[in-house]
Amino acid sequence: MQAKIWNHSQWIGETEPTALRAQFDMLLRKAGFNILRCTEHHFEPQGYTALWLLCESHFAVHTFPECGKTYIELSSCNLEFYQNFLSMTKEL
Repeated sequence: MQAKIWNHSQWIGETEPTALRAQFDMLLRKAGFNILRCTEHHFEPQGYTALWLLCESHFAVHTFPECGKTYIELSSCNLEFYQNFLSMTKEL
């Protein structure tokens, strides 16, 4: 067996933490990923970072509300789930 990791990153316009958490909980599950845990941190006066630990690797969100954008990144060892996620997020 060969170890392989697929990586994807992109900028999106949503910066509201509650919306991001709900949206990516749903999208990751719908893509087929198994979420082990999600941890979040709210910065003062603004900003949010969340990390989803997945059976198939991890997903992270970093907001920059002062710029009106959020950086997302996915690392996955499961090509099928990775491609499912990309197809659902290409319009974000």
